[in-house]
Amino acid sequence: MPRTESSTPTVRDVAQLAGVSPGTVSKALNGRGQLREETRQRVQDAADKLGFHPNQLAKSLIEGRTYTVGVLTTASFGRFTMPLMTGIEDSLGAGKVSTLFCDSRGDPLRERHYLQELLSRRVDGLVVTGRKPDPRHSLGRLPIPVVYALTQSEDDGDLSMTYDDRQGAELATNHLIAVGRKRIAYVSGPTRHLSTRLRQQGTEDALEAAGMKLDPRDVLLGEWSEAWGRTAAGILIRQAEPIPVDGIFCGSDQIARGVADGLREAGVDVPRQVAIVGFDNWDVMVQGSRPPLTTIDPNLTMLGQLAANRLLNAIDGGELGSGHILRPCDLVLRQSSMSS
Repeated sequence: MPRTESSTPTVRDVAQLAGVSPGTVSKALNGRGQLREETRQRVQDAADKLGFHPNQLAKSLIEGRTYTVGVLTTASFGRFTMPLMTGIEDSLGAGKVSTLFCDSRGDPLRERHYLQELLSRRVDGLVVTGRKPDPRHSLGRLPIPVVYALTQSEDDGDLSMTYDDRQGAELATNHLIAVGRKRIAYVSGPTRHLSTRLRQQGTEDALEAAGMKLDPRDVLLGEWSEAWGRTAAGILIRQAEPIPVDGIFCGSDQIARGVADGLREAGVDVPRQVAIVGFDNWDVMVQGSRPPLTTIDPNLTMLGQLAANRLLNAIDGGELGSGHILRPCDLVLRQSSMSS
């Protein structure tokens, strides 16, 4: 029977309009088979004209794929997970792949349950992420490609992608040196965090390259909070020998905002007397600070996009790779380090 305006177009309708067989339509729309580009285009034009969309279930059965990717995280609403997820979904969405999101909340038993659930649903690949880049246990060899993003696997045979803490700290410290600061302090979070240790190393490396040194008195490690930043500011103000601290690199924007508040309350002008650089480029913190914060941007959305792209490439038959890939950070200039 002829197709009416209200009926749903079928493969046979597309084949009739394009002048090819139904099998050719399937190959052309699914990117399979040895077809001339002219034929593929004629089929696509016919499908577009009829408003035909291939049945996703049928396509999955033919290709042996579900067009879904699992995301296993330890912090679904974390400050760092959200921009990373934006990047992951941007890339997966462009590839017409859906996301199954599972939050283990840092519970190993919950994580194992979700992993088995995702495998039973035959996801095509898996992204493992969390709130911090500290090493975590590997999920082992799985029948699907796996990318660790923001976090890193303890197994070098896995592929892990994180931002470069040391390089970011070097950027911050070199900027403070470039604007003429002579005594630079490092204020950050607990030493148990890998990021704290790597950022301190980057600060020391940059200072050493400039013929300077990080005074042990100027290394203040506490909590990732504004309250700790205000406390640290008071400590640094009292340490004026042999010269006052005139530059501070903070391990987070929260700490940096607290430092700026503490200095302002003590009558210290930022940035004329003391320049401040934070880390994270967290819009709520950097814009809410007075003055707005110069900071290091770890480019989390881009990291998510790149991790998803590597996974999609592996799902399509490409090489996934292994090891730990470090992505560079960027310096974002604002008033807290730039004298007018």
